[in-house]
Amino acid sequence: MVIITLQRDKCIGCNYCVEMAPTLFQMSKKDGKSVLLKSVNTKGFHTLKSPDHTLAEPGELAEKACPVHIISMKET
Repeated sequence: MVIITLQRDKCIGCNYCVEMAPTLFQMSKKDGKSVLLKSVNTKGFHTLKSPDHTLAEPGELAEKACPVHIISMKET
């Protein structure tokens, strides 16, 4: 299982996550912040849980690229 979490409220809109993982992230046209696609929002934490382990590599790249460290990626 791959679990990716985004603290969207703290996003600064740098677009690095989209560049590193366009299948997982896109930028909102409304507020310029990152959106974790197919995620569930729980109290400001947007979480995507998927059995697809091919998402792990782009998730890690996005996590490392984020300058404000609001993306976390775990693989179980």
